[in-house]
Amino acid sequence: MPTTVFLVVILAAGLHASWNALVKTGGDPELRLALVGLVISAMMLPLCLLVPPPPAAAWPWLLGSLASHLLYYELLARAYRLGDLSQVYPVTRGLAPPVAALLAWLILGEGLEPAGIAAVVVIGLGIVALAAAGPGGSMAGRRALVPAVMNACVIGGYTICDGMGARTAGDVWSYVVWLFVLDGLPFATLVLVRRQGALLRAVLLLWRPALVAGAMSLSAYALVIWAMTRAPIAYVSALRETSVVLAAWMGTRLLHEPFGRRRIACAALVALGVAALQLSRVR
Repeated sequence: MPTTVFLVVILAAGLHASWNALVKTGGDPELRLALVGLVISAMMLPLCLLVPPPPAAAWPWLLGSLASHLLYYELLARAYRLGDLSQVYPVTRGLAPPVAALLAWLILGEGLEPAGIAAVVVIGLGIVALAAAGPGGSMAGRRALVPAVMNACVIGGYTICDGMGARTAGDVWSYVVWLFVLDGLPFATLVLVRRQGALLRAVLLLWRPALVAGAMSLSAYALVIWAMTRAPIAYVSALRETSVVLAAWMGTRLLHEPFGRRRIACAALVALGVAALQLSRVR
C-alpha cells in the first residue's frame, strides 16, 4: 500500500486504542459506549447538510454495517465487564484480520499472494499470543473470551460492509457522514430502554470523557474507511489491528494490568507481521 495510506492507518490504530482505554478506565462500559455513540452522531449531524446521502446501491452495505455495529457495541460492553483491556482488546481485534481476509476472498474475490496471507496470519497469531501472555499464560476473565471471539467475527463483517459501501457510494465522505450520524442511535436507544435513569445520569457525569473518546473513535474509523478505498481491505484491516500493542501498554500503565517479557515478544511478532504486510502485494 502507498506510504501515506500506511501512516494514516497507523494513526487510526493509535486513536482506536486510546478511545477503548477511555471506555475501559472506570465507569460502566455499556453506558460509556452508548454516550460515545451519541457524541459521534451529534458531531456528524451538521455535516449531513454538506454531503449528499449515499446512492441507493450503497444503502444495503450501510444498513449491514449499522446492524453489525449494534452487535459490536453489545459484545464489547459485555467483554469489558468481564475481562482486562490488555487481553480482551487483542483477542477481539487480533482475530478480525483473518476473518476479514476470508470474507474478502469469499465475497469479493480479493485474493492475497502467499506473502500477504502469511503476514495476515502472523499479525493475528501475534496479537492473540499477546492476549494470552499473562501470568502463567492464563486469561483474565475466561468468560470474556466468548464475546471477544464473537466480536472478532462481527468486526470482519462490518469491515467488508464499510469497504464495499464506501466503494459503491463513490464519495467516501458521504458514506462516512451518514454512517456515523446513524451509527450511535441503535445502541443508545437499546441502553436507554434498559437503563433509562442510569444513562441520563451518565450524561451529566461522563460527558467529557465521552466527548474525547467520541472524537477519537470518529477520526479513527473515518481514516480507516478512507484507507479501504485506496488499498485492499484485508491489508488495511490487518494493519489497523496493530493498535493492540498500544492498548496492551495502556492497560499496563493506566489499569495496572500485567504485561511481562512474553507480551513484549508478542508485540515484536506483531511488528514483524506489519513489516511483511507492507512489503507484500495484492494479487
